[in-house]
Amino acid sequence: MSKVIGLIFRAVDAALVVLLIGMTGMVFLNIVLRYGFGSGIDVSNELSRFFFVWLIFLGAIAAMHRNMHIGFDLAVMLAPPPLRRVMLGLANGLVVAVCGLLMMGTIQQFNINATNIAPVTRLPMIWVFGAVIPMSGVIGLIAAIRMMGYATGRLTDLPRAGGGAP
Repeated sequence: MSKVIGLIFRAVDAALVVLLIGMTGMVFLNIVLRYGFGSGIDVSNELSRFFFVWLIFLGAIAAMHRNMHIGFDLAVMLAPPPLRRVMLGLANGLVVAVCGLLMMGTIQQFNINATNIAPVTRLPMIWVFGAVIPMSGVIGLIAAIRMMGYATGRLTDLPRAGGGAP
């Protein structure tokens, strides 16, 4: 199972690389064409924005997996271990709740965004706003696993940056 999870997160990392290269390439090519030849590729502006949105949301998944999100942990570090577990469990519970709200809102808006068309690429805008679905699902799942770990005592301390999700 951990091999499958590792493959999934490697696929996320690969998608991040492809998106970053694609976004950078489109912007660079458009700059060269615009300033060198007085024209550009219209679709590259819109697609590079779409790539950037997906880059942010998939990057949030990768950061959550590696425990690299910015956090203020002074109060947690100063708390005694039993209270620390409660605080960390509560914090992860709040992350699960926010991810649930994001998922519900995106699903409620799905049909609207599926019929709203981007002006240049003519792609349904769900391809942009739909990035919230995998982000909220995966981050919510990671936070739920951590919350259960703190509730059962399997996890007792802050996760270390750079490590994978428990």
